[in-house]
Amino acid sequence: MTTPAFPTGTILGYPRIGRRRELKKAVEAFWAGRIDAAELEAAAAALRTATRERLAQLGLGRTDSAIPESFSFYDQVLDAAVAVGAIPPRFSDLVDADGAIDLAGYFALARGEGDRAPLEMTKWFDTNYHYLVPEIGPETTFSLASDRIVRQFIEAKDAGLITRPVLVGPVTFLLLAKAATGAPAGFQPISRLADLLPVYAELLERLAAAGADWVQLDEPGLVNESIPVGRAAQLDALERAYEVLGGLASRPAIFVAAPYGSLGDAVDVLAASAVEAIGFDLVRGSLPIGLTDAARTALAGKTIVAGVIDGHNIWRGDLAGAFESAAAAFELSPSVAVSTSTSLQHVPHDVDDETKLGHLSGWLAFADQKVEQVATLAAGLIDGRPAIADALDAASVALAQRLSASGVRDGAVRARAAVLSDVDFARDDYEVRVAAQQQALDLPPLPTTTIGSFPQTGEIRRARAALGRGELSEADYVAEMRAEIARVVALQEEIGLDVLVHGEPERNDMVQYFAENLDGFDVTEHGWVQSYGSRCTRPSILWGDVSRPKPITVEWSAYTQSLTSKPVKGMLTGPVTILAWSFVRDDQPLGDTARQVALALRDEIADLEAAGIAIVQVDEPALRELLPLERDRQADYLDWSVGSFRLATAGVAAATQIHTHLCYSEFGVIIDAIRGLDADVTSIEAARSRMEVVVDLEASGFDHGIGPGVYDIHSPRVPSVAEVTELIERALDGIPERQLWINPDCGLKTRGYDETVASLRNMLEATRGVRASVGSPV
Repeated sequence: MTTPAFPTGTILGYPRIGRRRELKKAVEAFWAGRIDAAELEAAAAALRTATRERLAQLGLGRTDSAIPESFSFYDQVLDAAVAVGAIPPRFSDLVDADGAIDLAGYFALARGEGDRAPLEMTKWFDTNYHYLVPEIGPETTFSLASDRIVRQFIEAKDAGLITRPVLVGPVTFLLLAKAATGAPAGFQPISRLADLLPVYAELLERLAAAGADWVQLDEPGLVNESIPVGRAAQLDALERAYEVLGGLASRPAIFVAAPYGSLGDAVDVLAASAVEAIGFDLVRGSLPIGLTDAARTALAGKTIVAGVIDGHNIWRGDLAGAFESAAAAFELSPSVAVSTSTSLQHVPHDVDDETKLGHLSGWLAFADQKVEQVATLAAGLIDGRPAIADALDAASVALAQRLSASGVRDGAVRARAAVLSDVDFARDDYEVRVAAQQQALDLPPLPTTTIGSFPQTGEIRRARAALGRGELSEADYVAEMRAEIARVVALQEEIGLDVLVHGEPERNDMVQYFAENLDGFDVTEHGWVQSYGSRCTRPSILWGDVSRPKPITVEWSAYTQSLTSKPVKGMLTGPVTILAWSFVRDDQPLGDTARQVALALRDEIADLEAAGIAIVQVDEPALRELLPLERDRQADYLDWSVGSFRLATAGVAAATQIHTHLCYSEFGVIIDAIRGLDADVTSIEAARSRMEVVVDLEASGFDHGIGPGVYDIHSPRVPSVAEVTELIERALDGIPERQLWINPDCGLKTRGYDETVASLRNMLEATRGVRASVGSPV
């Protein structure tokens, strides 16, 4: 077939939540029954239309496939599972005769329904995005059950645009899937590739019939060295997949994108395949070196898509350097295009929406600015560097101004970090601490607690908004938050929890709250980024050296402790998570920045301890998230990430109990790092995976306190007493009673009070029952 020209400038994807979170609001209205499916579809169509028009205005071509068709109601991996009919049997009654599932069923897969647990959720590579994990077994039947991606292409075509449909590639889809319940031991979903490929083939044929010139198949699974499937099996699957798809008589041209790292030896396989374009992430990865003559010859006949604009971060960056990186790809092929390194779903929409960032604005590029950067570099590839010299020079000036600006470097902060020694990272032996904490806290067996936050009600949010607008005084705001804390404490005591929290009503976000109280940070007004589903966050901007001008949480925690005789946890966000869930300066190693944040938190912990807080929780849910995808970089990361946590927490007395919390991770990969944190108690996500982590914990000989979650707070379901009891008993199969804590998976901020109270009551009833069954006091 004749290959259509690939656009000289493109992006791999665009934020899909809407500039003012229109999709989030429409989806949540649908969940609440305020709109029906037709109204949700209309809202989504309007958002897609606005997105396409905006991208065309910013410089992407209207008819050359430059605009990616990357919309999703919830998650791109879930979309792929639904498209190929990979619906777990527990949802089979939601599937119609043609294998299709409606929007209500789609969301049931994502969020659960009644007694049906949702698909497991975990981190998308090294980002703060979460994807839903397909469940694939030997009996899974694949069929083209949804042609939504075709219909969305036609929707754009009817409006006069030829877009580029985007779909998770077949190899990555299976590499990211888990073995379905009941699958034989050792079963790997990638073994079902031959059965899956005909469905992808049919989809490509339908796209070609609809008029699609190009299709983008995302294969980031190829850059992740932590995926348990062996490399030889990965490459074999890659070869077979694109032999089948590339050999179709009727199909769009295929662009294989591999963001988040380097393709490595997968380049040789893709070069030998029939795909027409290959995308390289040149921010986290590099162009291939040491190619065989055959691979070099093959690549010369393909389009090299150079991902030189950072889709992970928000800095305007070195545009001249990005142009040079893209131009270097001409050594591989006469056909070169420029793109973002990843989808832009990881950054906010538009810097121009921000009115309070001052001089920072000139240093930043959100999604819209990055699209403009792509268009600029594309023009340079076509017309030569002199044509874009002014734009390159302006970006270089902005970069120089950022690096030399006041506050970027603080001599006092750097001097303090420079004199750290081993003693600053070490606590007393764990057994010494256990004895001191047992005497100080006197907790029962299987102690119960929550992770920290309680539901953020409309009243809380309205009070915070009124304070921001100046309509509520600081004193009145504090009084309202104290009243909420008192209600939360009374509720926890009535339910019967052993270790209490203050509920965090004063916090807008677990990272932003600290960013607003630390030097070196700024926050946005509209910088929303999708975390999962309808859940959006506003990552803070860490641009300079970090320090703590005054205590942040001490007054709230001390007030809470004054209301109860039970121990209250002080609640902090750890240094790694603050970095992971912020947009972080890129002018020094992350480890240096982490130590600065750790020292600020160390001061906060010392003040909490002095105020009589006997338990301090330092949350690190992102510890696994930042783990480099390349094995040769992981040891260094784990050294500084674990070290920063220990630096923050090592200054307390033996009797002060340090907790941490981790969520949505493959814990077996970092079990040694979790041990290295040396927290007295670690709470972890475990409910969705039905306590799979217990196997890793038992095998590792983990001997500190551990609280595998028994209540999945990312679903609106209320777990029954029987369900929670089963999870506790599974935990006790591999964890000694003396180590086990009982808690939800994560904070309760996003849940409503009715479901929260019912779930916590069931959690306590189950705990009392298990205590009685093992002969412990209830």
